[in-house]
Amino acid sequence: MQQDNRQSALWMMGAMAGFVLGDTCIKLLGETLPLSQIIVLRGIPAVLMVWFLARMLGPVRHPLPAADWRLIGIRSLADVCTTFFFLSALTNMPIANATAMMLISPLAITLTGALFLAEHVGWRRWLAVGTGFVGMVLIVQPGGAGFNFYSVYVLVAVCSVVVRDVVTRKMSPAVPSMLVSLINTVNVFLFGVIWSFFQPWTPVQSDAWIWIIGAAALVVFAYICSIMTVRTGEVSAVAPFRYTGLLMALILGWLVFDEWPNTMALIGGLIVVISGVYALWREALAGRKIAKGNGC
Repeated sequence: MQQDNRQSALWMMGAMAGFVLGDTCIKLLGETLPLSQIIVLRGIPAVLMVWFLARMLGPVRHPLPAADWRLIGIRSLADVCTTFFFLSALTNMPIANATAMMLISPLAITLTGALFLAEHVGWRRWLAVGTGFVGMVLIVQPGGAGFNFYSVYVLVAVCSVVVRDVVTRKMSPAVPSMLVSLINTVNVFLFGVIWSFFQPWTPVQSDAWIWIIGAAALVVFAYICSIMTVRTGEVSAVAPFRYTGLLMALILGWLVFDEWPNTMALIGGLIVVISGVYALWREALAGRKIAKGNGC
């Protein structure tokens, strides 16, 4: 692996650590506070931090074509849906199960690209996608004792992630990453404000502020790491490192919440990881062949 890809892999692992640790803070807060209140309280410092970073990296106002603004709007809506459905599920099911199910999203994006974007997918990647979805079924275990409605919420969140990432592919390179992050963070915060009118607020204990500020700082840290991942290396080469998030979720679920997935869910998570890594490897291999064919 080249030096840039080594750095990018570290940024990817940092992003996953930030997201999983942030999810842990949210899950802890969910034991005493309604989710809408958590989103609002987390959103205030998060918006301020992202706005400050966006100002440091360039002007916040940026002239863009109307088509890009529409795509940013759709992406923000998808991010709001992802936040609502995933965090709702997270506070009502084991963190490792929720994280493992979200890791199906790269395979779902491959499937979407083949079916709706006319992207070429060979039979090996089709096999990986199919196998990955079998693994997801083992995690969800429909009809099993651990199955609940919030498992469906995670699947909706996966669909929202697919929409978000597909829309992101359509944006022009002129769209600044930090501008998109700022708009998304503001819209998620505003969604929390509107939702909070329909849920009673609960007094915040002094120690809860540690988790609120931690959740905000961690999600901003994860955003920055995600951006640096793209900017410092080949995404196809380092994307498999996103699956380190599952290991972190397993450890934190065990240490913090005394949760441990059953054997079927563990097998399913392992299948999702292997299928995802293989599909990403095949995609990178296909990309190199195309580049060689074009003389690049």
